[in-house]
Amino acid sequence: MTGVAMKTKRQMTIIEELRDRFADARLHRPARVERYDEGDELVYQAEAVTGAERGGSGSLRLVVERFVGGGFAGQVYKVRVIDVAGGSIEGVEPGKSYAIKILIPPSRGALFFRNLLYAVGFQGPFQLQSNPAATRAGALWQKFIRRGARIRMGDERAVNDIHAMFVDSSLGSCGELSDWVDGRTWRLEVDEHLDSLRRWRKGQRVDRERLGSPEYRAKKRFMADFVALLHEMGAHEFARQYQWSTCKSQPNCLKRKDTEDDPEAGLMAVDFRAGLALLPFLPMSPGDLGLIVQGLRRGSLVQFDRGDLRRLEAFVEAHAEEFADLRPLLGELREADEIYRSSVPDISHNHLRLLYDTKLWSTLLDSARRGWRIRNRIDDARLASLERSAPLTVLFRLIGLIPLLGAFVLRLWGRADYRRHYRALLTDGAYLRRAIRAKLAETLLPWVRSGRVEEDAARRIADSAPRFLLHLPLSVLPIGLHRAATSWSYLKERLHYVFVRPIRLYFDADLREEWMLSMVAEGQAKHILDHEEAAIIRSRIKDPFIQKYLKSLAVHVCTVPITQVVSVMVALIYVWTHPEMPRAQAWAVGAGIIALFQVVPISPGSLTRGLYVVYLVVRERNFKDYNIAVFLGFFKYIGYLAFPIQMAHHYPTLARFMAGHWATEAVHIVPVFGEGGALLEHWIFRLFYNWPLTIRRRAVRRSERRAALAPRYWHVAVLVSLAATAFGAADWRFGGATQALPGLGEIVLLVMLLPALCGIGTTLGAGGASPPRRIVAAALAGAGLALLSTLVAAGIANALAIEPDAAELLANGVWRVFLFSMISAFAAIATELMLGE
Repeated sequence: MTGVAMKTKRQMTIIEELRDRFADARLHRPARVERYDEGDELVYQAEAVTGAERGGSGSLRLVVERFVGGGFAGQVYKVRVIDVAGGSIEGVEPGKSYAIKILIPPSRGALFFRNLLYAVGFQGPFQLQSNPAATRAGALWQKFIRRGARIRMGDERAVNDIHAMFVDSSLGSCGELSDWVDGRTWRLEVDEHLDSLRRWRKGQRVDRERLGSPEYRAKKRFMADFVALLHEMGAHEFARQYQWSTCKSQPNCLKRKDTEDDPEAGLMAVDFRAGLALLPFLPMSPGDLGLIVQGLRRGSLVQFDRGDLRRLEAFVEAHAEEFADLRPLLGELREADEIYRSSVPDISHNHLRLLYDTKLWSTLLDSARRGWRIRNRIDDARLASLERSAPLTVLFRLIGLIPLLGAFVLRLWGRADYRRHYRALLTDGAYLRRAIRAKLAETLLPWVRSGRVEEDAARRIADSAPRFLLHLPLSVLPIGLHRAATSWSYLKERLHYVFVRPIRLYFDADLREEWMLSMVAEGQAKHILDHEEAAIIRSRIKDPFIQKYLKSLAVHVCTVPITQVVSVMVALIYVWTHPEMPRAQAWAVGAGIIALFQVVPISPGSLTRGLYVVYLVVRERNFKDYNIAVFLGFFKYIGYLAFPIQMAHHYPTLARFMAGHWATEAVHIVPVFGEGGALLEHWIFRLFYNWPLTIRRRAVRRSERRAALAPRYWHVAVLVSLAATAFGAADWRFGGATQALPGLGEIVLLVMLLPALCGIGTTLGAGGASPPRRIVAAALAGAGLALLSTLVAAGIANALAIEPDAAELLANGVWRVFLFSMISAFAAIATELMLGE
């Protein structure tokens, strides 16, 4: 059994223990459930999307195979159907695996934010969670869209099939059952022709033989065609789920694994349930800006999942033969949609109807009552009493608007079990003690699932209320900080991982191999690697060339904490050396110093890393094998990709994987947009892996063309002379007006511009010189400009009878040498990178 499997088994054991502790307390109220775990058995009274009369209904018994994940729209599980009792549901077979989506987020923070936006937009509770009519309307739309995909895209499997709807009384939400898709988002593809890909995206003519990234292009075309289909069918707001420009829609489209041999086949739209309402004043992605404008043109101020039924009916009429079996469902869709839209005030659409339409208010109040029952706000007895009294229903709703207190009052009023529970808490000491133990177990469940506390620690906390109270304030912290503050073993493990393990990686070849093999296993699990690619990497891990790069990667890992340590030391030294400053101000400056170290492009850690690469070049007298790493290594963050990119020529599979692994691990910390399979992940991989390959390809082609030319350097003297003359003119004008030489800050534009022009001119005019020689020549040109401009400044000072401070003039010259050589070299590098073939 692997370490991960053992950890999962221990975690499931303590979860079961905590559940048993709650059950043993025999409370009057049920346990609060946020999500399910592997092996849980679920039973639902389900109804087929096509209706009980046509597709059937029955009691679904399912077992959870795994928790897939959760977002704002809800939580997804892979389940296996055990049986369908009391009937049958078309498309559902016992023994097969399916996906269920329960339309409530597993995170309370996500639930609050989602419900808040929806309430602002539609003035009511989130309907997909609490209104079966809303769930049914969305499912019926999906059925029609699936048939439309068969007509326009040639295959209805381009849209995942949905089979049934149900209500989960434990979580308090509606849910749906659909086919399980054995698929993935996309493979990060090696492509050294990104310049051609960019022209393709702009619709320009491209040489097909030089066009790479076939999966990326296929997915982009598929999603564009699918969005066009959705608009044609009237599903305008559903199209938001697949709008490429939102940068987060890409994971909604999967590629089936049974089509791996064909990059363009097997794409499937799988998610049609929006999570967040799109408010006109709160765009949450670049693409939302255009969607807001389009919605306003259609008269939709707030967008979520509203469709145009008249347009859908026209599409069905135009393809009557293909929709023959689904045509009767149009009436059911219209009925469900009418109930759905009338279940919230939705001022932006209902307008004056709210003042006179009694049917609207009747539907609104009835849906509110049934929604409260589904969300477990009320029991059956309270539902019956509210159904007899509209004023009581309105009062119940108004009380619910009171923050915090309103929820407590409604719980007392709405549910008899909670009334018994609170009464027993006040009158029965033994019940109070049992309730406290149950509450500890209930609160610990999500802590254990997230890894906030270890299994053994969870048992100790469950047995001790004082220990629980010590942990409770820390539960608002990030998980790692909470564990580090409460677990000495975890803190030691993290310190060892950060400070000791990198050093061991440098000296211990076996540990480096183990490190690489663990990354390969993780890459397979995340579908960055397939089995064949993983086997290739494992077979070559002993290669001396790979071992050398693994050792260099270990040095990169060693440099990770350097910047943090230096930044904190500099901040502390600043505070210590400024006792005259108010402490609050000094510490604020110190915090600013730490923050500055995090954003500068070159840091102490990256500088150490870059110097190590230079050391390797000098020691081995080998620039060729380090020609990319020697430049990238100096930059923060992207420097970690230096050696993976460098390996691309010798070991493209390993290089692609390592670049993908490091880049995607970094990007996944970005909220929402950093999701695996989203566009930002692809951008990062493309920027740090494919663009260097593209640049190298173009550089090789340029070198081949330049091979017939002789190296040329005489033009450097001309460039330096002209730039020094410009500096001299500025010094003369400034000195004549102020009787002082200008500082660098007073001529900052010239300081940035003239060395850059020297660097650009040097590399453009260097003839057949190699790229390294061009960059060295540019750096020397910057240094020569610094020296010459300093001498010119001294001469101008003498001519104008200015007596500059010698030390100040010398310091100014030293700064010029440093800045001008660096600016000129970087300008030459940038020019080389931007040049075509």
